Amino acid sequence: MTDTTPEDHAAPVVEPQADKGAPTAQTSRNRKRAFIILGAVFLIIGLIWLIYWLIIGRFHVYTDDAYVNGNLVQLMSQVPGTVIKINTDDTYLVKQGQPIILLDPSDMQIALKSAHASLALTVRQISQAFERAKQAQATLKLRAADLVKAQLDLKRRLGLIGDKAVSREELQHYKTSVENAQAQYDFALHSLRSALAIVQNSHLYTHPQVERAKENYKIAYLNLIRTTIVAPITGFVAKRNIQIGQRIAVNTPMLAIIPLDNLWVDANYKESQLSDLRIGQPVTLRADAYSDVTYHGKILGLNAGTGAAFALLPAQNATGNWIKIVQRLPVRISLNPEELKQYPLQIGLSMRVTADIHNLRGNRLPTQPIQQPVYSTAVYASQLAEVQKIIDKILRDNSPDMSLSKQL
Repeated sequence: MTDTTPEDHAAPVVEPQADKGAPTAQTSRNRKRAFIILGAVFLIIGLIWLIYWLIIGRFHVYTDDAYVNGNLVQLMSQVPGTVIKINTDDTYLVKQGQPIILLDPSDMQIALKSAHASLALTVRQISQAFERAKQAQATLKLRAADLVKAQLDLKRRLGLIGDKAVSREELQHYKTSVENAQAQYDFALHSLRSALAIVQNSHLYTHPQVERAKENYKIAYLNLIRTTIVAPITGFVAKRNIQIGQRIAVNTPMLAIIPLDNLWVDANYKESQLSDLRIGQPVTLRADAYSDVTYHGKILGLNAGTGAAFALLPAQNATGNWIKIVQRLPVRISLNPEELKQYPLQIGLSMRVTADIHNLRGNRLPTQPIQQPVYSTAVYASQLAEVQKIIDKILRDNSPDMSLSKQL
């Protein structure tokens, strides 16, 4: 047998292990390093942001409360009538001067014929007035000759009364003849003045009654032209609310035409952002409709009042429970026409606007009134281009030889 000692049967010695929940020195060092790095990152980000704000950020005023706006041209009828033809519809493009709505022209055609007849009759009546003036002038000369003859006859008889060659009864007859000739002369004189009152200082073609008849003809002619309703501008049709057979009155809104090549943006800036905004400052814009397109424009002007000031029911702040609400002022911003042509926008779309306020030398409000029209159309300028030729023909066809109607 093998000899054993008590030490041989003793239990093995177990080394004490470190507590797993307590942090080691290496872990503490790693954690400190991480906090230092994180703090440095935040510090660098803060410095970068501060530098950006000092150099760039403080010179830009941003708002996303901005929307595309433009001219909404309401097309209305200038004459009453019944719609018989519609050449367009919503979303359609129409060109300036293009006929888009036709009204029944029957009533206007009848009115034009009546105006034609009235002008022709007026010319004939005024021609008669000139002739009556000529006739009254000739009658006055005749009565003047009769008066002179009667006066001479009486004068000769008065020389013979001393020789008793003329009886008193005969002399009285000559006196009566003179009085009668004088009365007829006075009557002819007043008749001439009456006739001249109608035609004096006038010409057949420019007589007041003829001028009135010509203007009535122009009105009838214009009303007939207006039964064909044309587009006053080039744009896209929206809000069509008329139908075939509908009877419309004057100034009835029929549809709207929106020229999408002439748009602007109304950016509603907070009142605390307005102090550095000036007319003419450059602006960059981004539309929600085009995520990767940047538009460029400039400030055209600041509105004269906030939206609350022009509301249908303005705010009444003279109450005990008043709460201040930051107001916003619409700022109008132009858009680059070339960019707008390449990336078209529609009225009402949202925009994000950033104004560059580096240059503060401009004005916040205009100092001079505008000298040119903001918007205009020329489609109505030529509506009476042919009517004068028609009127001249009516005058020639219904007047006598003009040598007989010279100015008296």
